[in-house]
Amino acid sequence: MKSSLRERFIFGGLCVILMAGLIFTYSNSFKNPFHFDDDHAIVNNVWIRNIGNIPKFFADGTTTSSLPQNQAYRPGLTTLNTIDYWIASKDPFHIGEDPLYPGIPGLKPFYFHLSIFICLIFQAVLMFLLFKKLLDITIKHRWNKYFALSMVALYCFHTALAETVNYIISRSDGFSTLMVMLALVIYVYYPQKRKYQFYMIPYIMGFFVKEPALMFGPIVFIYLVLFEKQVDLTKMFSKDNFKKILLSFASVIHILLIGLGLYLFEKHMTPKTWTGGVISTWDYLITQPFVVVQYFFTFIIPTELSADTDWKTLPQVVSVHFWEGFRMLLMGLMFVVGMLWLAVRLSGKPKLRAVSFGIFFFFIALIPTSSFFPLSEVLNDHRVFFPYIGLALAFATAIIYLIILRDEKYFLSSFITKFLTGVLVVGVIGSYAYGAHQRNKVWSSYESLWYDVTQKSPENGRGLMNYALSQMRKGDYVNAKLYFEKALKLIPNYSLLHINMGILYSALNDPDEAERYFKTAISIGTFIYQGYYYYGNFLYSQKRYDEAKVMLQNSIADNPAYTEARYSLMTLYNTTQDWGNLKRLAEETLTYVPGDPTCLAYIEASKNKKTKLDIALETIKTAPTNENYLNLSLYYFEAGMYNESINACLEAIKIKPDNALAYNNICSAYNQLKFYDKAIVAGKKALSINPDYELAKNNLKFAEKQLGQ
Repeated sequence: MKSSLRERFIFGGLCVILMAGLIFTYSNSFKNPFHFDDDHAIVNNVWIRNIGNIPKFFADGTTTSSLPQNQAYRPGLTTLNTIDYWIASKDPFHIGEDPLYPGIPGLKPFYFHLSIFICLIFQAVLMFLLFKKLLDITIKHRWNKYFALSMVALYCFHTALAETVNYIISRSDGFSTLMVMLALVIYVYYPQKRKYQFYMIPYIMGFFVKEPALMFGPIVFIYLVLFEKQVDLTKMFSKDNFKKILLSFASVIHILLIGLGLYLFEKHMTPKTWTGGVISTWDYLITQPFVVVQYFFTFIIPTELSADTDWKTLPQVVSVHFWEGFRMLLMGLMFVVGMLWLAVRLSGKPKLRAVSFGIFFFFIALIPTSSFFPLSEVLNDHRVFFPYIGLALAFATAIIYLIILRDEKYFLSSFITKFLTGVLVVGVIGSYAYGAHQRNKVWSSYESLWYDVTQKSPENGRGLMNYALSQMRKGDYVNAKLYFEKALKLIPNYSLLHINMGILYSALNDPDEAERYFKTAISIGTFIYQGYYYYGNFLYSQKRYDEAKVMLQNSIADNPAYTEARYSLMTLYNTTQDWGNLKRLAEETLTYVPGDPTCLAYIEASKNKKTKLDIALETIKTAPTNENYLNLSLYYFEAGMYNESINACLEAIKIKPDNALAYNNICSAYNQLKFYDKAIVAGKKALSINPDYELAKNNLKFAEKQLGQ
């Protein structure tokens, strides 16, 4: 009794320590911002801002994303994002508004990260139950629960998992994997209840979040063959074993057929706007064997993780370096065949069947992303979240067998062996945890993430472009231009790059060059609604209102749910006092964002015929914030009321003294008034607060040049 109590205490203590370690490992990730595809699926997706839209997600795939080409049918994923948005908007922990997403109460990354982390904990529990069951079937050792716990730790602390845990939209991988684990545990632990098909509920739920959940059926088949029928696959064609394999297949045929039905249903429901990878199926397929090699070695040494890799398809490699491409293909094929051969061989050894199962699990879980279904990138590190469950099981079981079980008496009698084993376990798990903690730091900002991509994947034009964007956002236009030009050499026909170049040259006061890039972006024909939108904003800034109206109308026509274009067009209608169209557009936009205060304000403005300057003045009376004073200064500036613009900035400075933007606006206004000495003082003040503020540098140079003349 005392021994049992002591053992429970030790095991419970280990669980607490590992839980505390996991919390600490990811403690610096909970406030990491939205990144990359999070923008179109969460930040700019108006559908997730109303929890009442959830039923619509299952009927309309266009609600998944604000980007038409990314509108895959994943209603479960959109539902998860909507629930987290709703919780964040209530803000039960009083996190407060995220400064990166002002005015949008549900865009608080903390709540999304918390939800993802809780799912990881539940998955860890389910993995423990599954692993222990498999070990109880094969090894039948008194330490099985400790072995299973070590396998879960190896997986949960693995550095590569940080790529999925930090990348919020990749919760699709996390939640679908959680549902597969739940379905497996129900299936394995309750064989007598299988006729009730309870395990199908999480299986189907997982599918509606992401398609890899369909691999539940093949994984169950391998489980039945190896553990319930105990087939030695080296003798699979013997009469008895072949019969067992057929019986196992018969047991899962309904799961496979339902999976096929779900897949066909998903294809039917996917909007026509969705586009997959531009890579051919054959090129993608022959590249994947070496990609699998990379995934395998990343499990052992995860030092080259990148949020956006620059891997190319094998034909592209061969066209430049034939022998390197041939070597990669041969190595990949040999590895895949060798690993599958090993899995078959180990199936004949009862104590190593968990290794065999883990290897099969790894390859089965990779089928959706590493086979006949070409995706935009040949390799992504967040795709290993599901397959690494198999590798954790296989590696840990093999090590446990080789070090402990082969000669248990020697292990128990040798202090050095036990000590070194403990050091190995703590060292491996600790190093993975440290790596994950460091990767969280990489994901902590837009700039740090994309700088890491430029270092790990220097041939990735999109990565270079996104890092340039981070520089442009902080006003470092010189560095932004340098990286944009590097990207342009690699991806000359990428429309988003041309849009960003247009924005850059507009900020550099080179309207002719800016317009050329905007027109090129539109002519390329991809992301066209964004091309129309940004070109429309540019034309508006040039006071070419009629042309701007056409561009913004085109943007809305191409993507009706893109509210940014709607807001810009409402601003234009307000500026040109087109009250009828303003009222119509604002009312129409309310169908996408019910209760939106901006739309309601514009409807009221159209009734009272108030301009945006009038609205800004009324807003200041009720909400005299720094942001509102800066907006007011901008509207005064656009109206040519430069002294009033300066006064509004001075009010903003009273609220926020270190206000580089306000001082820069004052500098611009004094330049317009030709008070260049005062402009220089304001410009220098802006740069003393933010030395990298490129727009302030340009305004200061202009003032100094004019004063010199």
